[in-house]
Amino acid sequence: MSIKDWGVDGTWTLFLDRDGVINERIFGGYITQISDFHFLENSEQAIVSLSNIFHLTFVVTNQQGIGKGLMTERNLLEIHAYMCDQIHRQGGKIKKCLFAPNLIGADDDMRKPEPDMANLAQMEYPQVQFDRCVMVGDTDSDILFGKNLGMKTVRVKTDETIGVEADLTVLSLLDFSKKLKNEI
Repeated sequence: MSIKDWGVDGTWTLFLDRDGVINERIFGGYITQISDFHFLENSEQAIVSLSNIFHLTFVVTNQQGIGKGLMTERNLLEIHAYMCDQIHRQGGKIKKCLFAPNLIGADDDMRKPEPDMANLAQMEYPQVQFDRCVMVGDTDSDILFGKNLGMKTVRVKTDETIGVEADLTVLSLLDFSKKLKNEI
Protein backbone atom coordinates (compact mmCIF):
# COMPACT_ATOMS: atom_id res chain seq x y z
CA MET A 1 0.00 0.00 0.00
CA SER A 2 1.38 3.40 -0.96
CA ILE A 3 1.03 6.61 1.00
CA LYS A 4 -1.46 7.79 -1.62
CA ASP A 5 -3.83 5.02 -0.47
CA TRP A 6 -3.76 6.32 3.11
CA GLY A 7 -5.89 9.34 2.18
CA VAL A 8 -3.89 11.86 4.22
CA ASP A 9 -5.35 15.35 4.09
CA GLY A 10 -5.49 18.47 6.26
CA THR A 11 -7.72 16.76 8.84
CA TRP A 12 -5.09 14.19 9.81
CA THR A 13 -2.90 14.26 12.91
CA LEU A 14 0.82 13.51 13.14
CA PHE A 15 2.46 11.89 16.15
CA LEU A 16 6.27 12.06 16.31
CA ASP A 17 8.69 10.27 18.57
CA ARG A 18 11.47 12.60 19.68
CA ASP A 19 14.85 10.86 20.15
CA GLY A 20 16.06 9.34 16.88
CA VAL A 21 13.37 11.11 14.82
CA ILE A 22 13.67 14.82 15.64
CA ASN A 23 16.98 14.88 17.49
CA GLU A 24 20.06 12.73 17.82
CA ARG A 25 19.46 9.82 20.14
CA ILE A 26 21.98 9.01 22.86
CA PHE A 27 22.07 5.20 22.90
CA GLY A 28 22.30 4.04 26.50
CA GLY A 29 21.98 7.60 27.79
CA TYR A 30 19.59 10.52 28.18
CA ILE A 31 19.20 14.05 26.96
CA THR A 32 19.00 15.84 30.29
CA GLN A 33 19.62 19.46 29.28
CA ILE A 34 19.35 21.72 26.26
CA SER A 35 23.07 21.42 25.49
CA ASP A 36 22.56 17.65 24.97
CA PHE A 37 19.79 18.26 22.41
CA HIS A 38 20.91 18.30 18.76
CA PHE A 39 18.44 18.29 15.88
CA LEU A 40 18.94 15.58 13.30
CA GLU A 41 19.91 17.02 9.93
CA ASN A 42 16.87 18.60 8.22
CA SER A 43 14.40 17.49 10.90
CA GLU A 44 13.32 21.07 11.54
CA GLN A 45 12.73 21.60 7.82
CA ALA A 46 10.74 18.35 7.70
CA ILE A 47 8.48 19.43 10.57
CA VAL A 48 7.83 22.75 8.84
CA SER A 49 6.79 20.87 5.70
CA LEU A 50 4.68 18.36 7.64
CA SER A 51 2.99 21.21 9.57
CA ASN A 52 1.58 22.39 6.26
CA ILE A 53 0.02 18.97 5.65
CA PHE A 54 -1.23 17.80 9.06
CA HIS A 55 -3.84 19.64 11.12
CA LEU A 56 -2.13 18.80 14.44
CA THR A 57 1.35 17.57 15.34
CA PHE A 58 2.21 16.01 18.71
CA VAL A 59 5.50 14.74 20.10
CA VAL A 60 5.14 11.57 22.20
CA THR A 61 8.26 10.50 24.05
CA ASN A 62 9.27 8.01 26.72
CA GLN A 63 11.46 9.83 29.24
CA GLN A 64 12.33 7.44 32.05
CA GLY A 65 15.39 9.58 32.84
CA ILE A 66 12.95 11.48 35.07
CA GLY A 67 11.89 8.29 36.85
CA LYS A 68 15.57 7.39 37.33
CA GLY A 69 16.28 10.79 38.88
CA LEU A 70 18.74 11.77 36.13
CA MET A 71 16.71 14.84 35.25
CA THR A 72 13.67 16.72 36.46
CA GLU A 73 10.39 17.37 34.71
CA ARG A 74 11.46 21.01 34.56
CA ASN A 75 14.64 20.00 32.64
CA LEU A 76 12.46 18.16 30.14
CA LEU A 77 10.03 21.05 29.76
CA GLU A 78 12.97 23.39 29.07
CA ILE A 79 14.28 21.04 26.38
CA HIS A 80 10.83 20.82 24.78
CA ALA A 81 10.34 24.60 24.93
CA TYR A 82 13.70 25.04 23.17
CA MET A 83 12.84 22.41 20.53
CA CYS A 84 9.38 23.86 19.84
CA ASP A 85 10.73 27.42 19.72
CA GLN A 86 13.39 26.48 17.16
CA ILE A 87 10.78 24.74 14.99
CA HIS A 88 8.27 27.59 15.38
CA ARG A 89 10.89 30.16 14.29
CA GLN A 90 11.12 28.33 10.97
CA GLY A 91 7.35 28.14 10.48
CA GLY A 92 6.65 24.70 11.92
CA LYS A 93 4.08 23.85 14.56
CA ILE A 94 4.07 21.30 17.35
CA LYS A 95 0.77 21.47 19.20
CA LYS A 96 1.96 19.69 22.33
CA CYS A 97 4.75 17.50 23.68
CA LEU A 98 3.49 14.55 25.72
CA PHE A 99 5.87 12.43 27.76
CA ALA A 100 5.96 9.37 29.98
CA PRO A 101 8.28 10.01 32.94
CA ASN A 102 7.86 6.60 34.58
CA LEU A 103 10.26 3.68 34.72
CA ILE A 104 9.66 0.61 32.59
CA GLY A 105 7.12 -1.65 34.29
CA ALA A 106 5.67 0.97 36.65
CA ASP A 107 2.15 0.33 37.92
CA ASP A 108 0.87 3.41 36.11
CA ASP A 109 2.83 2.86 32.89
CA MET A 110 2.28 5.65 30.34
CA ARG A 111 5.22 4.58 28.16
CA LYS A 112 4.78 3.66 24.52
CA PRO A 113 3.47 1.24 23.33
CA GLU A 114 0.74 1.95 25.90
CA PRO A 115 -1.89 4.35 24.46
CA ASP A 116 -1.96 6.88 27.33
CA MET A 117 -0.17 9.76 25.57
CA ALA A 118 -2.41 9.49 22.49
CA ASN A 119 -5.49 9.27 24.68
CA LEU A 120 -4.41 12.46 26.50
CA ALA A 121 -4.00 14.21 23.14
CA GLN A 122 -7.46 13.06 22.06
CA MET A 123 -9.05 14.18 25.33
CA GLU A 124 -7.68 17.68 24.86
CA TYR A 125 -8.22 17.74 21.08
CA PRO A 126 -11.33 15.63 20.34
CA GLN A 127 -10.86 16.06 16.58
CA VAL A 128 -7.99 13.54 16.78
CA GLN A 129 -9.24 10.32 15.18
CA PHE A 130 -6.68 7.55 15.48
CA ASP A 131 -7.60 6.03 12.12
CA ARG A 132 -6.62 9.39 10.61
CA CYS A 133 -3.22 9.63 12.29
CA VAL A 134 0.36 8.81 11.37
CA MET A 135 2.92 7.77 13.98
CA VAL A 136 6.59 8.27 13.07
CA GLY A 137 9.20 6.57 15.26
CA ASP A 138 12.41 4.63 15.23
CA THR A 139 11.71 1.82 17.73
CA ASP A 140 9.34 -1.13 17.97
CA SER A 141 7.51 0.54 20.87
CA ASP A 142 6.79 3.56 18.63
CA ILE A 143 5.44 1.37 15.84
CA LEU A 144 3.38 -0.76 18.25
CA PHE A 145 1.97 2.42 19.81
CA GLY A 146 0.68 3.50 16.40
CA LYS A 147 -0.51 0.07 15.31
CA ASN A 148 -2.35 -0.59 18.60
CA LEU A 149 -4.31 2.63 18.06
CA GLY A 150 -5.07 1.99 14.37
CA MET A 151 -2.67 4.64 13.06
CA LYS A 152 -0.52 4.43 9.94
CA THR A 153 3.07 3.84 11.02
CA VAL A 154 6.37 5.12 9.67
CA ARG A 155 9.75 3.90 10.89
CA VAL A 156 12.83 6.06 10.60
CA LYS A 157 15.73 3.68 9.90
CA THR A 158 17.77 2.84 12.96
CA ASP A 159 20.61 0.57 14.03
CA GLU A 160 18.23 -1.13 16.48
CA THR A 161 16.94 -4.63 15.84
CA ILE A 162 13.51 -4.49 14.25
CA GLY A 163 10.83 -6.87 15.47
CA VAL A 164 7.73 -5.03 14.25
CA GLU A 165 7.25 -3.90 10.67
CA ALA A 166 5.90 -0.42 10.00
CA ASP A 167 3.64 0.51 7.11
CA LEU A 168 6.52 2.51 5.65
CA THR A 169 10.26 2.76 6.38
CA VAL A 170 12.19 5.94 5.55
CA LEU A 171 15.73 7.21 5.96
CA SER A 172 14.72 10.34 7.90
CA LEU A 173 11.84 12.60 8.80
CA LEU A 174 12.73 14.73 5.76
CA ASP A 175 12.57 11.62 3.57
CA PHE A 176 9.04 10.96 4.90
CA SER A 177 7.93 14.56 4.33
CA LYS A 178 9.17 14.46 0.72
CA LYS A 179 7.50 11.09 0.00
CA LEU A 180 4.25 12.30 1.56
CA LYS A 181 4.30 15.58 -0.34
CA ASN A 182 4.90 13.75 -3.64
CA GLU A 183 2.02 11.33 -3.10
CA ILE A 184 -0.83 13.42 -1.74
